[in-house]
Amino acid sequence: MLNRVRSAVAHLVSSGGAPPPRPKSPDLPNAPSPQTVAPPEAPRSPPATAGSGSAAPAKTVEARASFSRPTFLQLSPGGLRRADDHAGRAVQSPPDTGRRLPWSTGYAEVINAGKSRHNEDQACCEVVYVEGRRSVSGAPREPSQGQGLCFYYWGLFDGHAGGGAAEMAARLLHRHIREQLKDLSCWSSQKEVSHESLVVGAIENAFQFMDEQMARERRGHQVEGGCCALVVVYLLGKVYVANAGDSRAIIVRNGEIIPMSREFTPETERQRLQLLGFLKPELLGGEFTHLEFPRRIQPKELGQRMLYRDQNMTGWAYKKIELEDLRFPLVCGEGKKARVMATIGVTRGLGDHNLKVCSSTLPIKPFLSCFPEVRVYDLTQYEHCPDDVLVLGTDGLWDVTSDCEVAATVDRVLSAYEPNDPSRYTALAQALVLGARGTSRDRGWRLPNNKLGSGDDISVFVIPLGGPGSYS
Repeated sequence: MLNRVRSAVAHLVSSGGAPPPRPKSPDLPNAPSPQTVAPPEAPRSPPATAGSGSAAPAKTVEARASFSRPTFLQLSPGGLRRADDHAGRAVQSPPDTGRRLPWSTGYAEVINAGKSRHNEDQACCEVVYVEGRRSVSGAPREPSQGQGLCFYYWGLFDGHAGGGAAEMAARLLHRHIREQLKDLSCWSSQKEVSHESLVVGAIENAFQFMDEQMARERRGHQVEGGCCALVVVYLLGKVYVANAGDSRAIIVRNGEIIPMSREFTPETERQRLQLLGFLKPELLGGEFTHLEFPRRIQPKELGQRMLYRDQNMTGWAYKKIELEDLRFPLVCGEGKKARVMATIGVTRGLGDHNLKVCSSTLPIKPFLSCFPEVRVYDLTQYEHCPDDVLVLGTDGLWDVTSDCEVAATVDRVLSAYEPNDPSRYTALAQALVLGARGTSRDRGWRLPNNKLGSGDDISVFVIPLGGPGSYS
């Protein structure tokens, strides 16, 4: 039974859902590499005509050259082309040969189904050494072997309105964290300040400095758009999960689900946004109201009573409609359709310094926060087994997959592999991405229940919590 399940999982990864071939011995030299997971052949888009806005060949080559994927994927030019193919949507993972990611971390990604020109997600996975600064008193330290710190780092960056901000954050954010953590090694023990709170503060500062660097360099380096950022730092026995945006992380431990982040959207941060609009009405430009109504107010309803809520309210009450209530609401829409100033659906992240309200010069950045929420998980408080994992995913995963479905996939896939098989976490990441993407049929991507699969970019890290001792 175990062999049949494992064979089915391996086939799902290698074929995208076609009928399984006869099982092969796992040590055959021609076994497929998990680097690229190709789905069944999908119908290609018709060739562009002159009237459809087709670009000249030179521009196409230029666009391809600007497309980049995480370096740890080690993609060849052909692999890079497959990764940029909206019709095929092949799942990409690091090669199963050579050096693995730290802790045998699993990773998989797939491009969107045409939502944007390129995959605007980016990822980073690093082991970072932090050299200590001089002591707080300014006296130089004697060099010693144990003076510095080492932390493990994983980051997912979901770009919007272009991939420039996500690419820059993937390249530089861990360096800002390293710079902030230098102070940790020379800070004398203070009763009122714990090391944990210092690490949290260092991560928060690093996000702010990253955002400020994007603001400074957005013109010269063409850092277009913005990005959500979901980052994990492992340091001194604790896992720090920092989230700014609508990506999410959960721990699956012995079947139990432990949320390690929450989404920051116009709905979840309505009161913060309304409070800022109330305190600084000039940010609304006379175009928006900080109040929320169940629907858009019509001029004929002036003087009538209407349900509303403000920055202090979680419930609803009635007010008499006045002229200024006819302005567009600062927060409008519900769920995934909720928007700030009718423009953006996330309220925390990096970048977006040039973002303006459509057909207006009114900036939206003052309402967007670059600060993450940081949650801490102490690995030393629980004896973890190889099936305990931390799953990070961009919203392309979570839009169509629940926490319980992720936990069920964790159990199903990992049980098909030996506990000491390091490839099991890559197989799990691929299964999660494939499950969210679906298969190509009926002119779209469909899940087994025939609902639409995710048409967004999907990126997933699977970090085993079996420990630095076992997997570093």
